[in-house]
Amino acid sequence: MDLGLKDRVYVITGGTRGLGFAAARQLVDEGARVVVSGRTAQAADTAAERLGADGGRAVGVAADNAAPDTAARLVEAARARFGRFDGVLISVGGPPAGVPAEEISDEQWRSAFESVFLGAVRLARTAAGELEAGGVIAFVLSGSVHEPIPGLTLSNGLRPGLAGFAKTLADEVGPRGIRVLGLMPGRIGTERMQYLDSLTGDGDAARERRELDIPLRRYGTPEEFGRVSAFVLSPAASYLSGVMLPVDGGALRGF
Repeated sequence: MDLGLKDRVYVITGGTRGLGFAAARQLVDEGARVVVSGRTAQAADTAAERLGADGGRAVGVAADNAAPDTAARLVEAARARFGRFDGVLISVGGPPAGVPAEEISDEQWRSAFESVFLGAVRLARTAAGELEAGGVIAFVLSGSVHEPIPGLTLSNGLRPGLAGFAKTLADEVGPRGIRVLGLMPGRIGTERMQYLDSLTGDGDAARERRELDIPLRRYGTPEEFGRVSAFVLSPAASYLSGVMLPVDGGALRGF
């Protein structure tokens, strides 16, 4: 199936590893061009090289999602390097895990709010002002949008709010032909998931137990998430908007 991605240009935040990189990889493989951001220039440049910067399809930009100027810088990078801007995948690194709710400080909440929530809102708001009909804004969220995940209090508090913002924005920009949606990854085999599993202290045994709660009886792969991301960002998904789409092997039953 041709997704219609050839030469379209997307900004992928948090695109240096994990789910963001997997999405960027699939977009490039489908013929798109990408701007990937990371916290350091080295991380961003390395990711772009892995994606095939020598072929002119990827460029890395050092950017912190919490910085007020990040959104404008990333859109400008897309236009300056590739001459257009068709959409953004807002992937935000997970905030600290494993801290009991009653022990999270005000400063930890503020820091997480700046990077996970407000930074994502700025990116979406800027993109909405720059995109034309056919453009798309997608958020990488979490199953915590649907129900809290033990040990992830900060994420549980912030990501549902982003889902509400995304749905509201979808209503507002839909008449202009711009789509807005969210992806809710479940247990995908990334470094982040390995870290979260390690917090239980029983490694492989814990993973085997969790896989029993997934109808497909396994964790997903980053590549599988990348393929879903490429589809929802593509013109092939032109009538998909305003939804939060689980990518979790069926774990969110009835959602």
